[in-house]
Amino acid sequence: MTLFEKITSRKATVGVIGLGYVGLPLAVEKAKAGFNVVGFDVQKIKVDMVNAGHNYIGDIVDSDLEKLVKEKKLRATIDFDEIKNCDVVTICVPTPLDKFKQPDLTYIIDSTKEIKPRLHKGMLVTLESTTYPGTTNEVVLPILEETGLKVGKDFFLAFSPERVDPGNLMYKTKNTPKIVGGVTGECTKHAKAMYEAILEAPVKVVSSPREAEMAKILENTFRIVNIALANEMALVSNKMGINYWEVVDAAATKPFGFMPFYPGPGVGGHCIPIDPFYLTYKAREYDYHTRLIELAGEINDSMSEYVVERLSDLLNERKKCLNGSKILVMGVAYKGDIDDIRESPALKVVEHLEKKGSILIYHDPYIPQFTHHDKIYKSVALTQELLKSLDGVIITTAHKKHVDYKFLLDNAPLVFDTKNVTKELSSEHGYPNLYVI
Repeated sequence: MTLFEKITSRKATVGVIGLGYVGLPLAVEKAKAGFNVVGFDVQKIKVDMVNAGHNYIGDIVDSDLEKLVKEKKLRATIDFDEIKNCDVVTICVPTPLDKFKQPDLTYIIDSTKEIKPRLHKGMLVTLESTTYPGTTNEVVLPILEETGLKVGKDFFLAFSPERVDPGNLMYKTKNTPKIVGGVTGECTKHAKAMYEAILEAPVKVVSSPREAEMAKILENTFRIVNIALANEMALVSNKMGINYWEVVDAAATKPFGFMPFYPGPGVGGHCIPIDPFYLTYKAREYDYHTRLIELAGEINDSMSEYVVERLSDLLNERKKCLNGSKILVMGVAYKGDIDDIRESPALKVVEHLEKKGSILIYHDPYIPQFTHHDKIYKSVALTQELLKSLDGVIITTAHKKHVDYKFLLDNAPLVFDTKNVTKELSSEHGYPNLYVI
């Protein structure tokens, strides 16, 4: 049976390297589609949880994972030698930036090197990790071809960028359209068939991995630039005494040519603050500087410091100093109603507050504790006694559930809302102790 026949008949054994926010949901959907799936990860704790049917990713239905494990459609392992038994292997590993904002491809390279000695004829390898244009052809392909096997003939290689939006109630892995770009036509054919077998969404084919890689960069560059514009408009509006939230709501009534973006204490998550800088790095090879991306990053990065300075000004108006003030950070997740702390701007707010000498505590219903720079932080309970003992609250995450903002506003002496999550309460009741970004 050919690989194409194995894929279309769901008889292929599929491996997924990396069981995080991208890899585990993808593994679950592949197993639900009928494939036998093996998840690979270097973290034994994740492997053990998967094999026990215990879910740790918010976008997965707990019962789905438990059922698939019991039916032996999905299992996990730290033994990468099992790759040799796979017909399809998908790489879903992190691609962080280093301190110089240059891509760190260590996890992609390590994963590819794990595949290399187990690569066999009739295997499809797909890369989903977001990266700069050229990675599939220039980094992954040469390693795999060191085996002597030829791409498009002996094995197949494609790039298909992940499109995971944690906490999105409408679009999950299964119903989000996919982009696929293969190194050769045969590569594209096999990768397209694989994703069509598991998704209830269109699969868009592009000419090569480079177009697919660039499409992912464009998606998140669009967002980082527009968020930077929103942040800059908010800064200017504040200086002019204009309520920017009213401005953007008014502009959003235009039914064409406008899409609302909102300000905040910075940009978080694995994609938006990181992906555009893959292109910045790669563009230097072509003697081109992505000025708009770099400026957008600069504006967004400065917001955490700005909101702390604004809080300091608000305290000064009350004849209080930030140094020594007891401040509650409300929310440390990078977006509302999820437990994901990756690249959260709230962490930078925490850093700035502590550098200024404030007495810092935090509350987040989704994150009971976290570690940042080797320091452990634990969420506190919101009691009336606690709130009245504070000097100020800064809302850094727009959690809509499990937070009683009226209770917060009724008892805290000063609330600085950087996400406008208290909008309805403010318009209905009016709170002189409430300020927005």
